[in-house]
Amino acid sequence: MMGDRSSIHGCRVLPFLILFTIKFSHSADTLLPNQSIKDGETLVSANRTFALGFFSPSGSLNRYVGVWYHKLPVQTVVWVGNRGLPVFDTSGYLTIDGKGNLIILDSIGRSITIASNSGATNLTAATLTDTGNLVLKEWSDGREGQALWQSFDNPTDTLIPGMRMGMHGKQNRFLTSWTSSEDPAQGDFSVGIDPNGTKQFIIWRKGQVYWKSGVWTGKNFSSVPEMTPTYYIYFSYMPTWNGDFYSYSLNDSSKPTRTVMDFSGQIKQVAWVETSQEWVQFWAGPTNYSCEIPTSCGANGLCNNYTTPTCNCLDGFEPKSDLAWNSGNWAGGCVRREMLECGNGDGFLQLKGVKLPIFFLDTGVSSIGIEDCKAKCAPNCSCTAYASAHENGTGCLLWFGDLLGLQAHHVATQDLYVRLAASELNPAADNGRKQKLWIAIIMPVSVVIILLLGVFLYCWHRKKLQLKAKQELSQELQLLGTDNIAAASHKLSEGPIDGEGEKVPDCPLFSFSTLLAATNNFSASNKLGEGGFGPVYKGMLEGHELAVKRLSRSSGQGVVEFRNEISLIANLQHRNLVRLLGYCIQGEEKLLIYEYMPNKSLDIYIFDPIKGAELDWKKRLDIIEGIAQGLLYLHKYSRLRVIHRDMKASNILLDGEMNPKISDFGTARIFERNESQANTNRVVGTYGYMSPEYAMEGLFSEKSDVFSFGVLLLEILSGKKNRNLHWQNQSLNLLGYAWELWKEGNILELMDPLLGDLCHLEGYSRCIQVALLCVQDVPEDRPTMSEVVSLLSNESISPKSPKKPIFSFGRTMEIVCLPSSTREECTANDITVSAMEGR
Repeated sequence: MMGDRSSIHGCRVLPFLILFTIKFSHSADTLLPNQSIKDGETLVSANRTFALGFFSPSGSLNRYVGVWYHKLPVQTVVWVGNRGLPVFDTSGYLTIDGKGNLIILDSIGRSITIASNSGATNLTAATLTDTGNLVLKEWSDGREGQALWQSFDNPTDTLIPGMRMGMHGKQNRFLTSWTSSEDPAQGDFSVGIDPNGTKQFIIWRKGQVYWKSGVWTGKNFSSVPEMTPTYYIYFSYMPTWNGDFYSYSLNDSSKPTRTVMDFSGQIKQVAWVETSQEWVQFWAGPTNYSCEIPTSCGANGLCNNYTTPTCNCLDGFEPKSDLAWNSGNWAGGCVRREMLECGNGDGFLQLKGVKLPIFFLDTGVSSIGIEDCKAKCAPNCSCTAYASAHENGTGCLLWFGDLLGLQAHHVATQDLYVRLAASELNPAADNGRKQKLWIAIIMPVSVVIILLLGVFLYCWHRKKLQLKAKQELSQELQLLGTDNIAAASHKLSEGPIDGEGEKVPDCPLFSFSTLLAATNNFSASNKLGEGGFGPVYKGMLEGHELAVKRLSRSSGQGVVEFRNEISLIANLQHRNLVRLLGYCIQGEEKLLIYEYMPNKSLDIYIFDPIKGAELDWKKRLDIIEGIAQGLLYLHKYSRLRVIHRDMKASNILLDGEMNPKISDFGTARIFERNESQANTNRVVGTYGYMSPEYAMEGLFSEKSDVFSFGVLLLEILSGKKNRNLHWQNQSLNLLGYAWELWKEGNILELMDPLLGDLCHLEGYSRCIQVALLCVQDVPEDRPTMSEVVSLLSNESISPKSPKKPIFSFGRTMEIVCLPSSTREECTANDITVSAMEGR
């Protein structure tokens, strides 16, 4: 659904003049150009199943445009066009404006957009189909053209046969509840398919996970087994190349059915019973039992006794707080009694008939069995549990970290295998180990001797490994000198990556000789660019292109930052984050291997007057939305809550289809889920993108990334660098320039001239407003990335008015002025820093 509110300049009698000139007539199911529907008139679908017109909810005097069942005696609304922008009396009418947009006009001069025309022609028509779908189409010479917009792609709170829920490209179609039975504005609850690809329905309450349906088994959802494909309705769940979706059709078309996201937080499926002339509910979920809420028992807790919920810790776990647990406060969860010793006898305990935890990873391989799934989980020490993806025992789901939302469900059929320490799986063996430890304590001299011998053997073995690694490197370099590069094949090193001897799990370790061969000895012709921590080279390995970042010895990124970037990217999976393929550390050499991005970084395009022409309005909007989705994943949906701290155009890479991917996590910071802000005395990042509280006080949070995103958004929209700008003899940076234009109401002056007339002017102004909200001085005034995504994707939400950004003046620098047709516009060379010490 799309909506927009704008003032009509001039006399308020203008709507009545328009109303007088427009003929109030239309065909039965179609609204043609220059036609309108007054309050009290309706469109009716061809078979008279659905009607469209103005209505008031029970108990309300406000008027809304909606679609309802035409033949039923009870008015049942299935879609609302202006759910957040009601008409306050019966003066409203629905029409198509001169641009081909479907709009509502009222007596106070408002124009409320219901559907925007995205086509090349201004002639459109709106048709109500027999399925209840309102479609805006091209209209030429009395014939319909292609569909430009449809209500089925913009659902409100109701799903009816023929509609699809789920991913459609980058759009996630989901239902959002009414605020109340009297107000169809967006409420607290939403339901849709998990955008992270876990093949399950999730209910969100105010953006937080509230309930999950369980994974799609091929026949039903694992936590709702009674909903089989022949359960009163015929439904299907379809994974496609363009996204997963869910839809349903009727087994008996004479019995209308609908699925509603109720304002109470329940999904309700109801059917019309002709004999009693009423809607009858045949399924609702979740129930009001606390087991349905994933956080009810906290991490590693098992919610059971479905009718009277109680919590227990999983076998091998104990309450994190005995006092809270005994008082009935289970949300603190459970922790392991014995820590895991990976590769030292730990194994898996089978839990039968449970509702699986949330936040799993689907391997996507549907043909493997449960033993193959175990083989994928067992070698990875961070894999805490596994299960079959389907009830027939095929497919593989993996869990990493704590388990959340586990239930001893009364109808569940899934088995879960949880990793436990050897002592928890075999208590007898643990007792024997304790006896040996007791004997060792009785004989302290023996213990000292064993420890000294162990230290000696460890040092000797480590020295031997280092000597062997040097010999292998020397042999490989000699081999490269014989022009037999192919013989220096890809080899995984067995050596540690630092003094502690730890290796990053699930991240391949490459030998230095392999990367020498792949990059042609790091030749200048293979160099892609150079960042704050060192150059990046293009490589070719076994027919695959890759990018190799070689950290310079003077870069300032030591082993800590290096391991930080590896562990971060290896554990983050999102289509808008760059993918790490491996790493190498040998002697003083530290290298990272990434997927190759053929279109390099975003700054190459937006700041170049020639290459910038390749980014039209649609591509720039897609890039903006992709960056926002990537940041939202880091802040909210990833297993590790991450603050990037160095968001800028050069850290946004573009793949072959110009899709953005966030890169360079060397300065990123992991936050605990209950942590909102942190402080550092080592400020890292880039001048011009840093938030005020971070640059001046060393305080950073999610809102620091939001500030950087706002600066980046202004650069993408204007084609200008922040701080490299001088306007009307004032030392204003891009933020200040944008703010002055916003105050003047002349924001289009900021637009990159390369966008030309192809830019959606209302969308452009909205993006500028969102950017100015992001760069506000006080962190609390800035929106979250969740709110930013909503503001960018849902035009029915009105952004707040921004305040003047504090960082609107640049530093004094040498200015070089260039002539301009409208303003004296100047640029200045500036420097970018990677780190500084805070005071």
